[in-house]
Amino acid sequence: MSMLQLQSAVGLLLLCLLAWALGGFRRGVTARVVVAGLLLQLALGAVLLNLPPVRAAFGVAGDAVNALATATKAGTSLVFGYLGGGPLPFAEPFPGASFILFFQALPLVLVVGALSAVLYHWGVLPFVVKGMAGVLRRLFGLGGATGFSVAANVFVGMVEAPLMIRAWLAKLTRAEMFVVMTAGLATISGNTLVVYALIISPVVPDAAGQLMAASLIAAPASILAAVLMMPPAPGEGVTEGGEGIPEKLYDSSMDALVQGTQDGLNLLLGIMASLIVFVAIVALINLALEPVTGFTLQALMGWVLWPVAWAMGVPAAEAATVGASLGVKMIINEFVSYLDLARSGGAGLSERSRLILTYALCGFTNLGSVGIMVGGMTAMCPDRRKDIVALGLPSLISGTIACCMTGAVVGVLTSP
Repeated sequence: MSMLQLQSAVGLLLLCLLAWALGGFRRGVTARVVVAGLLLQLALGAVLLNLPPVRAAFGVAGDAVNALATATKAGTSLVFGYLGGGPLPFAEPFPGASFILFFQALPLVLVVGALSAVLYHWGVLPFVVKGMAGVLRRLFGLGGATGFSVAANVFVGMVEAPLMIRAWLAKLTRAEMFVVMTAGLATISGNTLVVYALIISPVVPDAAGQLMAASLIAAPASILAAVLMMPPAPGEGVTEGGEGIPEKLYDSSMDALVQGTQDGLNLLLGIMASLIVFVAIVALINLALEPVTGFTLQALMGWVLWPVAWAMGVPAAEAATVGASLGVKMIINEFVSYLDLARSGGAGLSERSRLILTYALCGFTNLGSVGIMVGGMTAMCPDRRKDIVALGLPSLISGTIACCMTGAVVGVLTSP
């Protein structure tokens, strides 16, 4: 093991200690949960990163993303013409000059949203989620509803997963609610995963497979981070339920296709609006901050999060760059961070550091997502509004720690 890999291993333990310290070193954290959380993350990482058949599957996943992108381009070219990727009526002045994010990359959300709804209706996604939930329940002692929601978050968003256990949401203990919310922020949905993979594929090899692996590893990481910060109260039981599909969402495959497309449209418009607003706000802050301090907000966050980047196993000389990207993720969103990574070509970062950063960015841990999650969950369960609102910002912290744990796991398993 190299010194940088050892640094990642020590950092992984320090991140666990940080989560426990932020929770006030509460009693109730069992050795079983800590050991299970660490070992499952490392085992998943070892299998997903080093097992040849799984590595080969990453290539298949990349081909699937390319196929989806090609199919989507057929639709965008018909609707938007050359703006959507069709033949240009003029000579392109330089490679990439004709690329327009909204018309060429984001429409992929529509296609994936529709396909995801169909797979849900056919029972494919619930079958996979149910199997994963069973593993999480046995290893961590989670209740059925909590385990089901965490497993679902590997594939769907931070509002859709709680929706699957809506019948049990009001019965969750405060600690279980915290696990559900942390997992929602520490993972990404299938819709956005495909888009992010398409964006960073020139910089990160096997981007789709890497993001899938990151979301899988984040499931046990989110449980561990949440339990360390907020362990169950003494004598507190678990909420059962969630063993199957709680409700029928679609009447037919066609209904799933239509509703999935509509859900994808809402997500597409939400991404567009949040990108415009949050990028503009950060630009305004920088316009006010830089003349006075000489620092941009990104540079400031790079300094603040330097220790976190170092704990993931990033060399000291590259930690400020990684920390700045993590800061952009928390303040704006991970979409902008991935765009910056793609545009810069990972300049100043080694291949190992780019991979660690890719995993650490893979989660909805930003202020905007907290608002979306809290709003959606309070609408589903108004009786628990006080608890959900109070746990919003703490879940952002625990979710961020969980994402950084996945980065540290990759650092442990990847040699310089």
